[in-house]
Amino acid sequence: MRGAVNQNMIFRQLFDRDSCTYTYLLADAQTRQAIIIDPVHALAERDEKLIRELDLSLTYIAETHVHADHVTGAGVLKNRLGGQIVVFHKAEALAADWHIKDGDVLQAGDVRLEVRHTPGHTDCSVTFVEPVRKMAFTGDTLLIRGCGRTDFQQGDARALFRSVTERIFDLDDDTLIYPGHDYQGRLLSTVAEERQFNGRLAQVTLPEFQEIMDNLDLPNPKHIDVAVPGNMKSGFELIEGDKPGGWCMMSRTQGGIPEVSVHWVHGCQGDVRVVDVREPEEFNGPLGHAPGAELVPLAGLTEHAARWNHDDKIVLLCRSGGRSGRGAQALEAQGFKRVASMAGGMLRWKQVELQVEAH
Repeated sequence: MRGAVNQNMIFRQLFDRDSCTYTYLLADAQTRQAIIIDPVHALAERDEKLIRELDLSLTYIAETHVHADHVTGAGVLKNRLGGQIVVFHKAEALAADWHIKDGDVLQAGDVRLEVRHTPGHTDCSVTFVEPVRKMAFTGDTLLIRGCGRTDFQQGDARALFRSVTERIFDLDDDTLIYPGHDYQGRLLSTVAEERQFNGRLAQVTLPEFQEIMDNLDLPNPKHIDVAVPGNMKSGFELIEGDKPGGWCMMSRTQGGIPEVSVHWVHGCQGDVRVVDVREPEEFNGPLGHAPGAELVPLAGLTEHAARWNHDDKIVLLCRSGGRSGRGAQALEAQGFKRVASMAGGMLRWKQVELQVEAH
């Protein structure tokens, strides 16, 4: 994990050993508003823990492109921490909150990321540029001494060449390049370095670049069949019809727990069965309970649920999400198809100042 850059900005560079993916966290030190770029599903709990430790408020979860080698952690982080999922509009990402376009700006306090459409690796690839601090988050468009492949996902060598030479190499020489991946342990580069030393793009013509890219002969990423469809849904399971407005927009933790956000539960009151699995003294205690919730303590949940319809839409909640997560998995094992745990429990419900009831 790498930190630093500017006293007014909190910055962390995080790494996934499996896919060699970099995830970036940027936040305004005063407002605590944060942006995370390219989170990985398998490490979403790591990212959540860091964001909480630093007392940050997640404003945006931004993707540089639809990844083919890992599933995004966007859905998990949104359900647990809030924030808007941001994907370029050509990706047609069904669950994204903001389908950004070239020239849009992501603002989190004093942190400003300008969107540059840089297609070629995919047609939805973007580079996020922080102009004041001279930082460019290039995804797979420009890697350190290399670039992303162009042989699938609407890849186009000509477009990639133009994206790098016209939209990244036109930045100031000392602009820092933060890539989406690196397979040799390198953390960052600069525009000047890549103009001079990049083996695929430095001082080559377009025909020469096309010949290089046409002859890479690389195998497909090992997770492509899972990653691409998963990332088109931002890491959610869009149950029933694969669109928002189905029974839920659910994410799964690394441990397989199905989760929905407190805001989703609040917006669906009356349409789903909300079951509180705490003890009676907690249900009526200081945290209160969600309006309309029924009390079924965890110890008796499966026995009680034997009388329920397996087609019921059920959300379980507890104090912080632990017991409701175990309960959701137990109900899935019992044959329920529409069941989820409310991420963060009543602690999260109270944190975002939603209405509670108490006796």
